[in-house]
Amino acid sequence: MRSTSLLLLMAMLLLSCTSGNNAHRTWEVYGGSKENIHYSALTSLDTSNVAQLKVAWVFHTGDAEEMTQIQVNPVVIGDRLYGVSPKLKLFALDAATGKDLWVFDPVNISGDVKGKGYFQYNACRGVAYYENGTSDKRIFYTAGAKLHCIDADKGRLITSFGDSGYVDLHHDMGRNMDQLYITSTTPGIIYKDLLIIGTRVDEEAGGAPGYIRAYDVHTGKLRWIFHTIPQPGEEGYDSWEDKEAWQHTGGVNAWAGFSLDEKNGVVFAPMGSATYDFYGGRRKGNNLFANCVLAMDAATGKRIWHYQTVHHDVWDRDLPTAPMLVNVKKDGKEVAAVVQVTKSGFIFLLDQRTGQPLYPVTETPVPADTALPGEYLSPTQPVPTFFAPFVRQSLPVADLNRLVPDSSYQDILQRLQTYKTGHLFNPPSRQGTVIFPGFDGGAEWGGPAIDPTTGVLYVNASEMPWILTMVDAKEKAPEVNETQLQAGKRLYNTHCMACHGPERKGSSNFPSLVHTRDKYNEAAFMQLVDGGRRMMPAFKQLDSSEKKALAAFILDIKAQQLHPFTAPRRNVDAYTDLPYRATGYNKFLTKEGYPAVSPPWGTLSAIDLNTGQLLWKDTLGDYPELKAKGIHSGTENYGGPVVTAGGLVFIAATADSKFRAFNKRTGQLLWETTLPACGFATPAVYEVNGKQFVVIACGGGKLGKKSGDTYLAFSL
Repeated sequence: MRSTSLLLLMAMLLLSCTSGNNAHRTWEVYGGSKENIHYSALTSLDTSNVAQLKVAWVFHTGDAEEMTQIQVNPVVIGDRLYGVSPKLKLFALDAATGKDLWVFDPVNISGDVKGKGYFQYNACRGVAYYENGTSDKRIFYTAGAKLHCIDADKGRLITSFGDSGYVDLHHDMGRNMDQLYITSTTPGIIYKDLLIIGTRVDEEAGGAPGYIRAYDVHTGKLRWIFHTIPQPGEEGYDSWEDKEAWQHTGGVNAWAGFSLDEKNGVVFAPMGSATYDFYGGRRKGNNLFANCVLAMDAATGKRIWHYQTVHHDVWDRDLPTAPMLVNVKKDGKEVAAVVQVTKSGFIFLLDQRTGQPLYPVTETPVPADTALPGEYLSPTQPVPTFFAPFVRQSLPVADLNRLVPDSSYQDILQRLQTYKTGHLFNPPSRQGTVIFPGFDGGAEWGGPAIDPTTGVLYVNASEMPWILTMVDAKEKAPEVNETQLQAGKRLYNTHCMACHGPERKGSSNFPSLVHTRDKYNEAAFMQLVDGGRRMMPAFKQLDSSEKKALAAFILDIKAQQLHPFTAPRRNVDAYTDLPYRATGYNKFLTKEGYPAVSPPWGTLSAIDLNTGQLLWKDTLGDYPELKAKGIHSGTENYGGPVVTAGGLVFIAATADSKFRAFNKRTGQLLWETTLPACGFATPAVYEVNGKQFVVIACGGGKLGKKSGDTYLAFSL
């Protein structure tokens, strides 16, 4: 009897341990779990065998084109993997073999087909999955401006949802938004029978507001909406000195996704900045809920608390990734915390219940002078004290790149001496202001990983300086005698220069428009301007005469350039008729194309959330020509890591097309392989029939790298 009881007790303990470890063993949610911590409890792959990883399967979507990307973190439900192609085709694969099961093409099915309008290709980072029993299984994802509801078994629209299978995100906003750019890049999150979703909107003046909405997963009916730019009588309205700003200002959007405390029914959102990104003279005040970590009742959308990480943002310091939910140790006690990393390299550690910082955050005086009349900056900004920044935050002369020839060094030295530099919060200026870390971060949309068993955070970051230069806007047309060429150039400076630059040469994130006429005729160009494409918003607010003038300028249609231009009559909106504009997203580079700052240019850091200590830090990525000289420089990186119970950190993300595994305790590189295209995405770790896999989307298309169409899975 005693031995039987002992065996029974041991069996119960074993069962308890097994069930207790069942969490984080699947990858059914974007980011791995609703806590968004990028953690896998699987242990078949570990530090002793990861070097033996081999390709398990390869899937080609077959629809990559120049500058297309795949930023998708796929989800795995049972033995099925769901992903999205460069052209937004949703697909299901056998997760063990990579065999395709079905493909849904939104261009052919959703109504946006040839003859009915130009299909707008947006970036897509993943999908949301809902299941109720065994028969009702749904995939939600956004293509163009439409939130689609797809039968997860059959790959078909569920026509009882919304308008015959989709919801147009232009609708349910409280006023007509049909002419504005609205899409969703990061998937929403499921709470009970609700899909909570954020949006990407135009960051120019006059863009749409980024209200957060919840839809019924069965009917597509709007269940609640949270006004991220508060309206009269709502919490936060008084933080806007311009009391009409809510009717005119855009942005303040949760484009980076959500995390969810499912037990307590609290959803957490990372908020973006208000428009216009670089001038706030028409939106004076601290601008809640811009740049906030926002906690809401998931069932009703009611605000519970908020914490603002940047006041009156004029540096494009959107919160780039969803908050992470994890328990940390403080004063010997376990505390439920919210971890928010930023583009600037800060880590905010907040109490999950109240939103108050667990350790002091100092309101630090910052440069408040500005050369832009009409601007009013916040005199202080919040700076965490418990964690050191995980990237450099200023660019002194001593940190300039000395790997280049002296003539090149002298060039960047002379240029630096003309810019505003030396402080993270130097204001935008006509002379040029160094933004470091750059507009993409620091931390970026891939987001970090956290091991909940140790409280260690693993964050990858870029260290690329950018230059923000403001110019006087010339938005108003001459009253008489303007030609198509003159109008097109004026319209370009107003609507296009911020991304493509004053010389139309683009950047690593935005294409050059110098040879656009080789790819588009006038009709196709006007469709592009009307519909948008990937990072480019639609410009439906322009009338046909303005689009023709833009075409005459950008496509160099000489036969039209001298034709007279008649400007459409419009009422001038003082909130969108801004006096200044940026000249583009311009990286500070040497003549050879390297960052003007000395390495490292990309890093991976392990930081103990319990002690605030940096455990290890290493470069992430290589330039082959520098690596051959023994220089490990790191590269810019997009996409995040995954940490596992097997002791590993998996990450792709780099510009050298590598996929790597590190020892999570020491930072030692244990395995790397070359991908067919850069893996600018976050991997997923999953198990099928007892076999562990890690999969990465290889889409390239950023940083001047070739585009790809491959999903690649590895196993032992």
